[in-house]
Amino acid sequence: MIYHIHEETPHKRHIKQTVDILRSGGIIIYPTDTVYSFGCDFANRDSISRINRITNRDPKKPLSIILSDLSDMHMYVKHVSNEAFKIIKRSTPGPFTFIFEASKEIPKLLLTKQKTIGIRIPDNNFLRELISEYGQPIISTSVDTEPGDYMIDPVFLEEKHRKSVDLVLDAGLKNSELSTMIDFSDGEPVILRQGKGIINF
Repeated sequence: MIYHIHEETPHKRHIKQTVDILRSGGIIIYPTDTVYSFGCDFANRDSISRINRITNRDPKKPLSIILSDLSDMHMYVKHVSNEAFKIIKRSTPGPFTFIFEASKEIPKLLLTKQKTIGIRIPDNNFLRELISEYGQPIISTSVDTEPGDYMIDPVFLEEKHRKSVDLVLDAGLKNSELSTMIDFSDGEPVILRQGKGIINF
């Protein structure tokens, strides 16, 4: 199933139908402000296992979660320094993944040996409204692309994954450029991956 959506002025019906799919344990492919990602309820073990199988992902590798805004971040990370909060506040919403030590609210199945979690607040109005309506985070792991691909076509994703996902949210072509990843888990920020976003410390 595929829905054609408008990222800036999303249709409430599409948000409600997507929420219903997530609550039933469904897997979605959705647009961010960088690439398309696989998503599901962040606490649904079966759904996360399905995503791992679809993507051939090593379960020991870290996952990220999507939040609608900064107000809920304190629930999912143990500590955010004043300096880190200022950096994140002026960088979000945007194409960044922030790594922190996870709080007890993060299910153990999402944690690596380092017990960290990635936090994303994308500059994508549809996605932020979806998370707000859903009431809790969803998983974010980028769709696979072929070497040399510069654009991601959601129609192709639907054709490729129609037997393994429940919904593709089509917002048009996306550049295959990942988010910039910044690690705050040891206090001082460290850029682990330079992607689309330019961070100002």
